[in-house]
Amino acid sequence: MIPELDTNGLLPPGLHWARWDELMVRFGNSPWRRYLMTGLEAALENLKGAGCQTVYLDGSFVTSKTRPNDYDACWDEAGVDPLALDPVLLTFDPGRATQKARYRGELFPASVIADADGLSFLEFFQTDRETGRAKGIVAIDLGGLA
Repeated sequence: MIPELDTNGLLPPGLHWARWDELMVRFGNSPWRRYLMTGLEAALENLKGAGCQTVYLDGSFVTSKTRPNDYDACWDEAGVDPLALDPVLLTFDPGRATQKARYRGELFPASVIADADGLSFLEFFQTDRETGRAKGIVAIDLGGLA
C-alpha cells in the first residue's frame, strides 16, 4: 500500500509495496504520467520475463511533482537470466539516453554502487538528494504483473 506523501511531497521512509493497478491509480493521474508508465510497464514486462521478482521505483515520479521528467528505478538481480534481459537495461550511456528512448526512464541493477559514498542504487534511492534525509520508494512485486 502506498501511503500519503509528506509535507515535502515525498513518500515516508521505507519500502512501500504496491501492485501495478495501485501504482496506476496513485501516480498515473495525467496523460504525461500515463505516457511514462507505458515505458515503465514495458521494462517491467521484460524484467519479469528474465526472472526478476522486484523493481523499486523512485525519482520525482513518486512525488507530488506535477510533471516529472521521467522515472528512476532499480531492479533486484536475484534470479535474473542475463541472456533473457533486454540489453538496453544494461546500457548506461550518457544520460541513459538509450534506456529513456525505449523505456522512458532509467533502470539500474539494485546492488550496483550508485555514488562515491558506496551506496547501492537501492540505498541511494532511499535518500533525499537535497536534504540527505531518508525517504520512501515504491516496491513492485512483478509476480502480480499481468
